[in-house]
Amino acid sequence: MRRRVAAVLILVLLVFGIYSFVSSATEKKKKDELYRQVELFSDTLAIIQSEYVDEVQPRNLIYGALKGMLSSLDPHSQFLDPDAYNELKVDTEGKFGGLGIEITVKDGLLTIVTPIEGTPAWKAGLKTNDRIVKINNELTRDMTITDAVKRLRGKPGEAVSITILRESEKKLLEFRLVRDIIKINNIKEAKILEDSIGYIRVVEFRENTAKDMDTALENLKKQGMNALILDLRNNPGGLLDAAVKATGKFIDKDKLIVYTKGRRPTQNMEFISLGGHPIIDVPMVVLINEGSASGSEIMAGALQDHKRAIILGTKSFGKGSVQTVIPLSDASALRLTTSKYFTPSGREIHGKGIVPDIAVEEGRIELAAALEPKTQKPEEVFEQIEKKEKPEKEEEAKEYSADNQLMRAVDILKAIRIYKNK
Repeated sequence: MRRRVAAVLILVLLVFGIYSFVSSATEKKKKDELYRQVELFSDTLAIIQSEYVDEVQPRNLIYGALKGMLSSLDPHSQFLDPDAYNELKVDTEGKFGGLGIEITVKDGLLTIVTPIEGTPAWKAGLKTNDRIVKINNELTRDMTITDAVKRLRGKPGEAVSITILRESEKKLLEFRLVRDIIKINNIKEAKILEDSIGYIRVVEFRENTAKDMDTALENLKKQGMNALILDLRNNPGGLLDAAVKATGKFIDKDKLIVYTKGRRPTQNMEFISLGGHPIIDVPMVVLINEGSASGSEIMAGALQDHKRAIILGTKSFGKGSVQTVIPLSDASALRLTTSKYFTPSGREIHGKGIVPDIAVEEGRIELAAALEPKTQKPEEVFEQIEKKEKPEKEEEAKEYSADNQLMRAVDILKAIRIYKNK
């Protein structure tokens, strides 16, 4: 027996020794390759300094190399020089003049994730997946997100011209937009539609979103809400913590909402619902579209995986990577993609998006009577103009009935109620 144990122990030690040898040899090979590449970089740097036609500051060369290095990884990783890093910190703390669009790089092109409702971009008619090919007549080819944001933002009241490629229409479109202070209401609407069906539209996830949602839900419950439609269409995301807290309003305590996974164990994190008094007995439909990204995809994915809500609309944008800002010694910084988001069931969000349970394309419902041509008297024409200029509250309330996706959601909740009653 002792001999057998000793033999097994020797075998284990032998296997471990072989593994350690192979592992150390692999690591040594990687390090040697790294040193060779660093030497290549060093030689190139020396040649440029001695042979280039003009004298170049070493710092400019290093910064240029770092920008190229980070941009070669993915569209969201960037090197931030001290000015860009400082601007990033200012942008997260204060107000700024902008257009009201969330942008990313998709298929190598600067792309609009979504225009935010009520902003200059929204009013001008910019759309999700519009490609920005020029900013103030400057081509955006090889332009980083940071550089693009610098050009798009500025003093409120100043104009900026952008050229858009809209692939769905195969057109180049010119827009001249006037920058404005971008103020975002987390929750745009919270009301009862019909038959005690509540409706909440979340525009973006910010610090007060969960608190605002509590207020909206309490008001709807007082009005007799017994079903809910949560509208996340054209919601570009925002703060992860805010999205997690908002999602926790609808699922039980200690349920997984989203998790991140990277190369290092420290980058792997789980985000759990905190409980409180979640609304778990009210049937829900969540609306998404191609403008739903990041935080809104996390929310939709979690509610879908936990079978808490029916997801309706079109496939979401697919932005699910985590960027960490790492300060460097000279006041510059790296904005590095360190992990990706996964839904509770393990679905990767980045590049894939959330696929709805029921696919419904966007569109408007036109009543047959409204399409019939009819002769109008002059006074009727003027009455219509006055109504357009000063819409009545009753007409505004009925406006939702023209929203194809929203009306499908209403029909589904009515059907669920009928089925339960039977």
